[in-house]
Amino acid sequence: MTSHPLDRLTGDEIARNRTILDKAGLVGSTTRFPLVMLEEPAKRDVLAWQPGDPLDRRVRTTLLDRDTGAVEEVVVSLDREDVVGRRTVDVVAEGQPPIMGEEFDLVEQVLWADQGWCAAMAERGLTEPERIRVSALSAGCFDLPGEEGRRLVRCLSFLQLDDSDNIWAHPIDGLVAYVDLVTAEVVELVDDGIFPLPTERADFQPASVPPRTSQRPIEITQPEGASFTVEGDVVRWEKWEFRIGFDQVEGLTLHQVGFEDGGRVRPIVYRASIAEMVVPYGDPSPVRFWQNYFDAGEYSLGKEANALRLGCDCLGEIHYVDAVIADDDGNPRHLPNAICMHEEDDGVLWKHTDAYNGTSSVRRQRRLVVSFFITVGNYDYGFYWYLYLDGTIELDCKATGVVFASAYPGPRPDGSPYPWASEIAPGVGAPYHQHLFSARLDMMLDGVGNCVDEVDAARVPIGPENPHGNGFTRAVTRLRRESEGARLADGSVGRVWQVSNPERTNRLGQPVAYALHPEGLPTLLADPASSIARRAAFTTRHLWVTAQADAERYPSGQYVNQNPGNTGIDTWVRADRDIDGTDIVLWHTFGLTHFPRPEDWPIMPVDHTGFVMKPVGFFDRNPALDVPEPASKHCLTEGSSCH
Repeated sequence: MTSHPLDRLTGDEIARNRTILDKAGLVGSTTRFPLVMLEEPAKRDVLAWQPGDPLDRRVRTTLLDRDTGAVEEVVVSLDREDVVGRRTVDVVAEGQPPIMGEEFDLVEQVLWADQGWCAAMAERGLTEPERIRVSALSAGCFDLPGEEGRRLVRCLSFLQLDDSDNIWAHPIDGLVAYVDLVTAEVVELVDDGIFPLPTERADFQPASVPPRTSQRPIEITQPEGASFTVEGDVVRWEKWEFRIGFDQVEGLTLHQVGFEDGGRVRPIVYRASIAEMVVPYGDPSPVRFWQNYFDAGEYSLGKEANALRLGCDCLGEIHYVDAVIADDDGNPRHLPNAICMHEEDDGVLWKHTDAYNGTSSVRRQRRLVVSFFITVGNYDYGFYWYLYLDGTIELDCKATGVVFASAYPGPRPDGSPYPWASEIAPGVGAPYHQHLFSARLDMMLDGVGNCVDEVDAARVPIGPENPHGNGFTRAVTRLRRESEGARLADGSVGRVWQVSNPERTNRLGQPVAYALHPEGLPTLLADPASSIARRAAFTTRHLWVTAQADAERYPSGQYVNQNPGNTGIDTWVRADRDIDGTDIVLWHTFGLTHFPRPEDWPIMPVDHTGFVMKPVGFFDRNPALDVPEPASKHCLTEGSSCH
């Protein structure tokens, strides 16, 4: 039973959606459901809604005919049990729906049955097709002749020595197959020559690696239970309140994030999500130039959520949240333990020892962790939202898994190293690549009329106002229109972007604000004229500020798969809408540039990337002054005190 417009879709609602579409004559034997999503009501309607008001629950479904390749988008009203919107998707101009699970399975069968592909494998001494595992990868859009309108994947292959073998260690390089997923045929084979096949095993399971015997257990307990409460999708912890969401494209989403202050919950972020992530590879060889993966838009990262396990993925007093999405046939699919929530100690919150009044005080920081983990092919990603006692919000993305391997061709004739990949094991290469994320932050600082200032540290030359040259200050630039809102980070001046509400002030008369602190690592390194720069234009800037629009959910458009770059954030900002004191969305690009190391093999230790948002005058003083003294038996001796 739903009780709020943003409640997550239930299994019953997903099943009802399919029944309504079936009764409307829109479901046949070859119909598939690559996208089934809650049609979130407009932001203004959600904010105006009151308990007891009627709910019109709507579902937006993308239907794919596997026989013809036709794509249709349909909106259903669950309450009216009727189709209320319907349109045909132009796959050439708009792009294709995400790749589905059954299509990954289809590709191996297509290639194993293709004479040309089997002959190319035989030339490499490989005559057992079932031992050749195929990685079907998104095709991108490169204006190649004959590809327009086709639903394609490009396929690289790996040898699996036995059923337990790590396939990524044995890349069959030099050969790529282009496969049409609708006609189930090989459109083209590109053979760039035969490369030595690495055969060294790269297992990392316990049976293959003797474990250390030096570690003693670490137990994290909360004998009185967790400090947070969960009622439906609403979570309350300390002074924080928010709603949990989950969908198949973005995975975990947070809604209506606010902080209790002065007897009311003050809104900060209306909706927060990872709206897209792309992994562009930097090897321009004939069999790899196209490797650019949009894990949200092309693969539906929410569908790849792991079932998290206590003691392995999460420690402590854990609350798990299951998720429900639609499978490829439009039926509900249950994802157990998709979301993990728990509290963590995070060291010292504040501390001071004062020689004048003889006091010593310390308080410990604590954070609420809301997380989920996904596996997309070879890589695994964890997304961890942290909420802190002092009002800080942080996102930590953890990248791990197995790097995508190639054969390593060795040095060039002049002795210089291969410029596009690292050698990480004998004969095994790992192409250079990036992991670039887009956080969509629909802001609502004490209301929807928000502004953004770019704030830099600024040197001041010696002069009448700074005679000794020690002075420095801040340079503040207001971003007034979307044409001014595409920005780059600059660590040399400590650049932050400060979101404020000019209609709400603190006790000092300052507009209430939060500052986005970027890591400022490299943006997209591909050439600005490249296909990936067009399709992932969001990766060319660390920040985009746009006027809020409910339909602008994904920075590379609704249909990213084989999208030529016609529907992304760079096209929206051409309208040059006002962003000064209006309802705005921040799109923050952050991520890793990965030059793989031998230490990343055969499985990569977690690497971190993310951002932090801190209050700046949002509160009248430190909002964590009321945090109690530490009370752990392990920290105090008899008669001691923390104040």
